[in-house]
Amino acid sequence: MNSLIAATYAPMDSKGAVSTKIVPKYADFLKRNGVSGIFANGSTGDFASLSVEERKEIIEAWAEQKSPDFFITNHVGDISLNHAVDLAKHSADKVDAIATLAPFYFKPNLEKLVTYCKTIAEAAPNIPFYYYHIPDLTGANFDMCQFMEKAKQEIPNFAGLKFTQNNMIHFTQAKLCNNQEFNVLFGVDEAFLASLPLGATGWVGSTYNHLAKLYLTIKELFEKGNYQEAADLQHKAIEFVNIVASYGGFNGGGKSFMRLLGVDCGVARYPHTTLTDAQLKEIESKLEKLGITSYLSK
Repeated sequence: MNSLIAATYAPMDSKGAVSTKIVPKYADFLKRNGVSGIFANGSTGDFASLSVEERKEIIEAWAEQKSPDFFITNHVGDISLNHAVDLAKHSADKVDAIATLAPFYFKPNLEKLVTYCKTIAEAAPNIPFYYYHIPDLTGANFDMCQFMEKAKQEIPNFAGLKFTQNNMIHFTQAKLCNNQEFNVLFGVDEAFLASLPLGATGWVGSTYNHLAKLYLTIKELFEKGNYQEAADLQHKAIEFVNIVASYGGFNGGGKSFMRLLGVDCGVARYPHTTLTDAQLKEIESKLEKLGITSYLSK
C-alpha cells in the first residue's frame, strides 16, 4: 500500500447528532484530492464520544463508498471488549479491514493485549486486522516488533500496525520486523517527511483531509532529491496544525476547518471546540500569510 489514508471526522448536524448525509460528498472530496482510503471511527472521528450504535451508523454510510481504489478501515476498539467484538462483527461484511487500539482505562500487559486483539479479530476473520499503536493516549507502550511476532502466532488475519508515535527509532524497528513481514502504516502527519527515508509506504492521518496535495508534493520532492523544498513544505504542514490547534485544539478546529473546504462535518463533541465563522476567517488569513492555501484540498 503506497497511499494516503484520511482519518475521518464523525459527521454530525448542527446540534451534535450523528448525520451521515454528508458522507458521499465527503468521500468524493477525498478521492478527488488523491486520498486512497479512510480510517473511520478513530481518534479524529471521536470514537470515545460515540455510542456503539452511532459508530455502526457511521461505518454503514462509509461502507457504501468502498471500491477497489478506495479502502475502508473501521476502528472498532473500545474499553469494553464486548462492544469491540460487536463492532467487529458488524463490520465484517462491510469494510476492507478493522483496527483496534488498546483498552485505555484498565491497561493490559502484552499478553493480555494480544488476547484482546485476538478476540476482536476472530469476530471478523476474513478481513485484515490492524493494531492501532497510539501509546500517548492509551498508555500501552510495548515493543511493537515483539507484539507483532506474538500477534501473528495467535491471529491468522493479523496484518500490521497503524503506528501513531513520534519515535522514528521504534517505527524503524517495527517496519523492519521479521524482514518487513508486516504492513506498518505511519500515523504522525507532522513527521511525514521523516518517515520517507525509513521506508514508509502508507500513512494515516487527520490532516490528509485538508492537505493531501501538500503531502503528495512532499513525497514527490523527496523522490526527486529536492530535500530542502520538501522540508519547507513539511514545516508549513506543522504550522498549519499549530495555527488550527491554537483555537482550542486540533480535533475540533480541524473538523470545523472542513467547512472552508466545502465539506461541513458539523459540530465537535465535548471536550472539543467548534469554531465560529469569524475564527475560521482568522485562520484562513494566517494560512495565506504562511503560503499554504494553494495546497489546501478543494
